[in-house]
Amino acid sequence: MREKSKLFFINGTILTITALIMRFATLVFNIYISNKIGSEAIGVFSLVMAVYLFFITISTSGLNIAVTVIVSEKFALDKQNTAIKAIRSCIFFSLLLGIFAGIIILLFSNFITTNFLHNMVSIKPLFYIAIGLPFISMSSCISSYFTTIRKGYKNAITQIFEFIIKMFATIILLKINISKGVEYICISLILADVISEICSFTFIFVLYIIDIKLKKLSNVRSFGQRINILKIAFPVAITSYIRSGLSTLKQLIIPSQLEKYGLSCSNALSKYGMINGMVMPVITFPTVFISSYSNLLIPEFSTYVAQKNYIAINYISNKIFKFTCSFSICICSIFLFFSNELGLAIYNNLEIGLYFKIIAPLIFFMYMDNIIDSILKGLNKQFSVMCCNILDLSVTISFIFFVLPLWGINGYIVSIFISELLNFSVSLFQLIKSLHIKINFFDWIFTPLCCSLISYLLINIFHFCFVNLISNLIVNIALFIVFYCLMFFIVCKFIDKKILF
Repeated sequence: MREKSKLFFINGTILTITALIMRFATLVFNIYISNKIGSEAIGVFSLVMAVYLFFITISTSGLNIAVTVIVSEKFALDKQNTAIKAIRSCIFFSLLLGIFAGIIILLFSNFITTNFLHNMVSIKPLFYIAIGLPFISMSSCISSYFTTIRKGYKNAITQIFEFIIKMFATIILLKINISKGVEYICISLILADVISEICSFTFIFVLYIIDIKLKKLSNVRSFGQRINILKIAFPVAITSYIRSGLSTLKQLIIPSQLEKYGLSCSNALSKYGMINGMVMPVITFPTVFISSYSNLLIPEFSTYVAQKNYIAINYISNKIFKFTCSFSICICSIFLFFSNELGLAIYNNLEIGLYFKIIAPLIFFMYMDNIIDSILKGLNKQFSVMCCNILDLSVTISFIFFVLPLWGINGYIVSIFISELLNFSVSLFQLIKSLHIKINFFDWIFTPLCCSLISYLLINIFHFCFVNLISNLIVNIALFIVFYCLMFFIVCKFIDKKILF
């Protein structure tokens, strides 16, 4: 148990550091682009990305989940040959699905640009998306394999390689096209992404071949586990199509419904871009600290389920919830207490600072839901997770469709609250029902909240006031985090001693 925990921590740390570097660089770059091209262009690009993500869902179709579940089970039972046959089948199916998704997006390209992208771009970005889909789907399967066998560092190396390619391609293409308007900016960003995905697939495929040869499994030439793959991937795929389709529809109708409220097309896209493309990426950025670990929870829990080790499942779940609650409340407090400063420092915009403050309370539910979903997937409850997401999206879309024309941007903010709270509540109910976990309100919620409030009071006592806004913000946030961690450590030590006595 101790060795597995150590390996889990090492893999999670590697993935977290890599993801942190990449997400931070991506966030900085996105902030630069946002400030450069404005919220309207960001709104248009967000719509293109919504379409992109839907067709990525079609090209992957739950095959990455099938790889995770089958490889976890077969390696736990020392049936590596069977696992490799399953991976070969998944990679082949993902290639076919990627090509199929590319053909579909090309066939409906004119319809998509006319009805959903407000004719702000031509079909060229969709053409480049179609080229990249097969490579994205195959990479997803191989990446899931490395995550499952606890070799996350190979994914980390691949992600760094992909990011370097993407950055260089983006810089070069934007330098050529940034002055040519919104469409060429979208083309530059999409084309850079496709180039990096092709290079990334080539690299990770070579790593996969080397890994198979080192395991002396290169003689495994046949395919296998087709029935098991279909049993796992098919329900995930169907619900994924529905969930992703609803998610895409949700994003696409927001600007249109804001127009019905009375906003112009340009203003509606600007407001949508401001919240969806500028506020939410910053709000969700800290999830990088827990997302790598949450992804690793899927194979970990799959292995424990295969071994019927329910004691380990409950023990790890409680530890993870305690950490995630303390982390999410800390981040929530930062956005709540420093919202105006963050809005000015990042975007030089007080309105965005106001949105940071409004959405900050949702951070706790967003981050916890991320962890809960991963645990449920590890417990082979993928279908339940998807059903939860479909329910959430159905309710939210109905709200957006009927309420946004009446409430405008305020209705969009309320829809975000409804979506996150509903998703979290249903997911938590499913987890409690599956594991019979008891919620420890004192350790998970009350203690971190007290530490946050005390830290904020101390910040007001030791508050630094530099002339430079960014320096002042960094120092005060760092000071808040130090106080918070110190208070949390002291309280936890006190509780532990009290339990011992």
